[in-house]
Amino acid sequence: MSCYFRHIKDALVQAGLEVTPQNRKVIDQALHEVVGVPYKDCPAAWKAIKEKYLASDAGRGLLSKALKAESRSL
Repeated sequence: MSCYFRHIKDALVQAGLEVTPQNRKVIDQALHEVVGVPYKDCPAAWKAIKEKYLASDAGRGLLSKALKAESRSL
């Protein structure tokens, strides 16, 4: 689970999210929701994150905004 968190640390920080052992699963579920991939399908989620958000600086900003919006419901 959430093996890709280290690759998106900047986006998480920018979204104001601090990943802890207690909230890691909830953030991972929110991230799956953001990219539109069923929870626990980490390879598909990581692929979507790379293609949709990490390919450009603008995409990284969009990921941060999406995570910030999704985190309001956490």
